[in-house]
Amino acid sequence: MAAVVGSIGEARFAASALNGLNEGQLRAASWAVYELRPEAAPVLHLSASVGIADTTRDCFAAYLGGLYQRDRSFDGVSPGHAAVLRMHADEAPTRDHREAIYRRHGVLERLSVVQRADDRSLLAVNLYHHEHQGRFTEGEVAGFAEAAPVLLAAVQRHLRMTGPGQGVPADARQALRLRCPALTDRELDVCERLLRGWSYDGIAADLGLSLATVKTYRARAFERLGMHFKSELFAAFLPRH
Repeated sequence: MAAVVGSIGEARFAASALNGLNEGQLRAASWAVYELRPEAAPVLHLSASVGIADTTRDCFAAYLGGLYQRDRSFDGVSPGHAAVLRMHADEAPTRDHREAIYRRHGVLERLSVVQRADDRSLLAVNLYHHEHQGRFTEGEVAGFAEAAPVLLAAVQRHLRMTGPGQGVPADARQALRLRCPALTDRELDVCERLLRGWSYDGIAADLGLSLATVKTYRARAFERLGMHFKSELFAAFLPRH
């Protein structure tokens, strides 16, 4: 866990922490940290993969598309408590959930450490085995359970230090506004989420807009900013390493 703790606050925390977790007995091909909120869409704070194509944000986009509304896999966690949970693909909350996330992206099993706040929001730190890895071994599960409190605390500290979005400056919205005061609130919403690495589908689900509307806001914002590609947005507003 030393590598995880040591990377707190870094822009590459998601990738560095996953590599650190894999230095021991545990072998997770991907992980994702997201927050479930009462009466609101969930928020993906960070995610990464190692040794495979990174489809974590595609998975979360599918989750945002409505699957989260029928996800009862965390319902047993009470406010003020944390828990370690394990779920095989066959145990996914619904058939749609299993097919859209687990089967489509080759995910086999999930290990989670989660904590529910008093306002009933829930932070979930999820590690995944993919089909080529087989199920988590009992040794991996035991090791994860032992490391879970430190991992949860490290993630929470990282989120407090960096704010929402992996590698995105906390003042990204203000930086966008200073660069182009003509940007509307919706255009700022879309650009902020693009900087976090969200897909257009994910942005649409989060903001309650159609995909076409999101792309329209993106086009208008890019025109005001004098840009044509997302790479230009990243180069202008994300820190270089």
